[in-house]
Amino acid sequence: MPIAGIYGPDDFANRPQGQPVTSARAAPVPAGPKLPMPSLEWIPAVERATAPLYDRVKHVIPPIEWPLMAPTIHAINQLKRARGAVILAHNYQAPEIFHCVADIGGDSLQLAVEATKVKADIIVQCGVHFMAETSKLLNLDKTVLIPDSRAGCSLAASITGADVRLLREKFPGVPVVAYVNTSAEVKAEVDICCTSSNAVQVVESLNVPTVIFLPDRYLATYVASKTDVKIIAWKGACEVHERFKGEELRAYREADPSVQIIAHPECPPDVLAEADFTGSTAHMINWVRAERPRRLVMITECSMADNVRAELPDVEMLRPCNLCPHMKRITLANILESLLTLREEVTIDLALAERARRSVERMINLKN
Repeated sequence: MPIAGIYGPDDFANRPQGQPVTSARAAPVPAGPKLPMPSLEWIPAVERATAPLYDRVKHVIPPIEWPLMAPTIHAINQLKRARGAVILAHNYQAPEIFHCVADIGGDSLQLAVEATKVKADIIVQCGVHFMAETSKLLNLDKTVLIPDSRAGCSLAASITGADVRLLREKFPGVPVVAYVNTSAEVKAEVDICCTSSNAVQVVESLNVPTVIFLPDRYLATYVASKTDVKIIAWKGACEVHERFKGEELRAYREADPSVQIIAHPECPPDVLAEADFTGSTAHMINWVRAERPRRLVMITECSMADNVRAELPDVEMLRPCNLCPHMKRITLANILESLLTLREEVTIDLALAERARRSVERMINLKN
């Protein structure tokens, strides 16, 4: 079904100005018990300790680079044990983070679900800010750290809680579904959250003829093509996925008709029309594991192709590479600093957090 309508800030003459993108900012906290800085020297003991980790990433990290990374990786793994911390990493994190220091990796839905099971008192979120907020919403009694609070998201920045209230005024009684790529302020104003993994399921679970779906216009278009529910969309977009073009995918296929192309539903419709498979990052990874294509074009953030190739080196990756500048703010160096000083902690107003938490929990509690 075509999108029933698409709205943005310019469509509301009375839109409040100067609203914060999020009411929950990652901010430094007084340093906890400061642990001594581990040695960052490339010594035989570090080489031996990290050899199994390098075996995981040897197909994507050249041997000459490993001695520069391994001491920090070793230090992070020592410190997280000393702190009793757990590290969560999104699929878009670089291989040295995703495969070598993370305890749990996955897409937004996987990380949200796993965040509800974490026993550790400290969670270090290697991803963008809305992911750290989501972990905090599900663990209000725990310390949630993000190594760099500037790791934002163009989707989360595209809409505010005030915008959601204006949409509700324009469409009274219509339930609102928010992509998890939104601030806690927005999550507090909506009925339920979704990820790209379960967006269609969430929309259809409401059993209504029309829903407001925000903020990704392209994911909304994809959902509309998979359901009879009428979708009212917002004009947000992912700055990584919207840069892909259908014509570049056609060029790959013309150069090699045997190539397989898979794409994330945050991409524009002309890109998805060229893809052999469309799905969330988790669905894409599972597709590659099952199909084992000889040559593959993966239309999403660059690092995920590296992470998949580290696991499946027999799959040749042809990469039209769009990096997420926000994801790349998370580095080994600032993960180490975060564990050393317990900075930067994500804090959320408790009243807002309780409202936002409900919309996330409704998504997690949906029956498959």
